[in-house]
Amino acid sequence: MTVLAEVGYYEAWWIQLLKAVAIFAVVFQLVPVVLLAERKILGRFQHRYGPNRVGPYGALQPMADIGKLLFKQDFRPTGSIGWMFALAPVISMFTACATLALVPFSDTVDIFGTQVGLYGIDPSIGVLYAFAFGGLAFYGLMLGGWASGGKYAFLGSMRAAAQLISYEIAQGLALVGVVMMAGSLSLTEIVHAQEGEGDLWFVIPQFVGFIIFLVAGFAETNRPPFDLPEADAELVQGYITEFGGGRFAAFFAAEYLNVIVVSALTTTLFLGGWNIPFVDPPTWVDPIVVIVKTLALVFFFIWVRATLPRLRYDQLMSLGWKVFLPLATVNALVTAILVVAF
Repeated sequence: MTVLAEVGYYEAWWIQLLKAVAIFAVVFQLVPVVLLAERKILGRFQHRYGPNRVGPYGALQPMADIGKLLFKQDFRPTGSIGWMFALAPVISMFTACATLALVPFSDTVDIFGTQVGLYGIDPSIGVLYAFAFGGLAFYGLMLGGWASGGKYAFLGSMRAAAQLISYEIAQGLALVGVVMMAGSLSLTEIVHAQEGEGDLWFVIPQFVGFIIFLVAGFAETNRPPFDLPEADAELVQGYITEFGGGRFAAFFAAEYLNVIVVSALTTTLFLGGWNIPFVDPPTWVDPIVVIVKTLALVFFFIWVRATLPRLRYDQLMSLGWKVFLPLATVNALVTAILVVAF
């Protein structure tokens, strides 16, 4: 038996195992769905059809892409460092999955007389846990570029490291206001702090922090307009230039999984999690609410990709250090003053 002090009840190891399998099965099923949705939506934005050959309306195109990559030859450049080259995509997948375990889909529920929390884990330092694994994620990109032995891959990994460091500071400061208002680092407690009293989601009092966190999320996941580490016209494919087959598929899946994770964390921290304003739905609706909000933010990621051009690298760095960092600092200071005063 494992004592979960944060929630005050016991969970058997087999319950935790079943939860892990259920959560990851649901979210990993979302990866091909998001991939297909992106290609279809981008097609509509660009006045074309998108995938429409494999399966009904092209619905099986992601499966065909994954199958193609998995059956490709496992190629490794002669100048690469073997074990680091193989480890890099594993780190990217592991950190994305570890952060995913934090996302609460609901509170504790009674299932056949057993109290079960609808989340992987709920540590009392959940926000710090998420940032710890976010900090580890860039090692996968660094190792992937450096161990490849190619100049374009190396330049892409350097860009990725600088970009992640620049935006992670502002992203962390953007959450200081949320933590002060909730009075806790636990993600479930932060969701509970957004219910009652008119169901005021933190996106309203912490709108500046919400914008900074979301934009920094674009940079953290290397999504347009911040996809400088993979800039096709400049660096071919950046840090993943030399990867193919299953290893490329792992990096590819990790990127989309990170988009889902960032969207789910934004839902939890700023959009009320499973709460619906002025409505008290049954517990079984809670996971659906979280998934719908998450997919709405994923659609926003796709929309931005179709709308905005890629920034220059100096513009990207200036935005992080000269705009977002001061704004996030001022937002944290103002929130601290208001919380103490009122």
